[in-house]
Amino acid sequence: MPSPANNSGLRDNHTRGTVADFLTEKIHDGSKLSIVSAYFTIYAYDALKGVLDRVDHLDFLFGEPSFVNRLDPNKTEKKSFIIDADGLELANKLQQKRVAKECADWIERKVNIKTIKQSNLLHGKMYHVATAGVADAILGSSNFTVRGLGLGATGNNIELNLIVDGNRDRQELKQWFDELWNDEALVKDVKQEVLNYLRQLYENNAPEFIYYKTLFHIFEKFLGDAGKTDADLGKTSLFETEVWKRLFEFQKDGAKGAINKILRHNGCIIADSVGLGKTYEALAVIKYFELKNERVLVLCPKKLRDNWTVYRANSLLNPFIADRFRYDVLSHTDLSRETGYSGDINLGTLNWGNYDLIVIDESHNFRNNTPGKRDDEGNIIRKSRYQRLMDDIIKSGVHTKVLLVSATPVNNDLKDLRNQLYFLTENRDDAFAESLGIGSLKETLTTAQKVFSLWARKHTSERKTCELLEKLNASFFKLLDELTIARSRKHIQKYYKATIAELGGFPGARETRIHLPRDRSARSISLLRQAQ
Repeated sequence: MPSPANNSGLRDNHTRGTVADFLTEKIHDGSKLSIVSAYFTIYAYDALKGVLDRVDHLDFLFGEPSFVNRLDPNKTEKKSFIIDADGLELANKLQQKRVAKECADWIERKVNIKTIKQSNLLHGKMYHVATAGVADAILGSSNFTVRGLGLGATGNNIELNLIVDGNRDRQELKQWFDELWNDEALVKDVKQEVLNYLRQLYENNAPEFIYYKTLFHIFEKFLGDAGKTDADLGKTSLFETEVWKRLFEFQKDGAKGAINKILRHNGCIIADSVGLGKTYEALAVIKYFELKNERVLVLCPKKLRDNWTVYRANSLLNPFIADRFRYDVLSHTDLSRETGYSGDINLGTLNWGNYDLIVIDESHNFRNNTPGKRDDEGNIIRKSRYQRLMDDIIKSGVHTKVLLVSATPVNNDLKDLRNQLYFLTENRDDAFAESLGIGSLKETLTTAQKVFSLWARKHTSERKTCELLEKLNASFFKLLDELTIARSRKHIQKYYKATIAELGGFPGARETRIHLPRDRSARSISLLRQAQ
């Protein structure tokens, strides 16, 4: 009895034949190919090299714009490198160099390559072969990869492809491809970019070049951000202000980092250790936005109100009197009041939603999203301080940026951090899905907390920081890197030795306010910060 592969028009790389068999059968000397695929791997070319070298010409259209990330995805058994979110892993350099060089030579001579400009616009995969006026075609799910073509040594993807057996349909399919190929609004030529990429795989480079190129790519984003921030700051008179002149280098770097994060992500947490001058860093950030004519509110514990009002007072006690700070100051407890005065501010007539930037000192006081009081029918009759801050200041009125200041943003577990980060996102859990690739703040921090808790339960002699760092998800570190300025005294002593000499050492614990973490989870977070 004939096998299904002989009679069926399906090619599934499993029981009904492979796409590679179809191409091998249909391609002859002088054939012209038209291919649509989200992937192009050099090893798919290598596996079909004897057949593909016979073609007269190939038009290859990437169905996704991120083509460089798809030249060899993790979809082949015979892979010598993987390009994905984790970077480039080399396993067989000699094989890679040969294959890349041969593929590049073939592309140079016989292939044109274009890509769709818009992501998630084109999902079909198609192979059209034209030889001496005779056309053949197959379309379905198979990408131009080793497994996609059915050439995997240890197993293939189960695909669903259908041979197009009608002349009219084959002609219409080619017409569809040509219309797409020639539409400059939808596609662009990327042949030279592909060749440039392949050249990196087979060219010999000096070890020094590889070393410096690696360093550049590791720190490219940081260097670009630092330069952009300096340029932005230079457009204001911040560098000439008294508060900026008073900052030490590590405080200037902290203020720059905070400004950059606020501009990029709508907020930042300054979580430097006690005694490193978080208030002065926050004042520099405030002055930057005041110089841009933005309205600023400082929200602090009642006992610290005088610490903040002194910098805006016309008083000999104000060390920055020439800077003429004009921010408003309210106490955390003022969020529970509807009327009366807080200093010279009438709470009954205050436009709570008109602040461009809010600075929350001791932000860990808002670590709990406490519900407000409700009546018997479930209606809110009085908002909690957290709800008042979120609803009446951050979410209402003008778009509000947020600077959180706390030496201990986490007191109990990472839920504390999550509740504070929600101020940056206006309570949106998925706010960083596009910018950071973090789909859920809650899920990211909950997963990290579980890892912390398991690690913290171990005996002290068994707890190793390196093991903790290895088990934590990369998304957690990305979240910390992008949204926090968190430096320990050891960090400053190590990287700002000249500054510490100027300070004459750090103040003692009794000279500063300190909030100690209350359980192992918080202590482990503090340890993580130092380990980084």
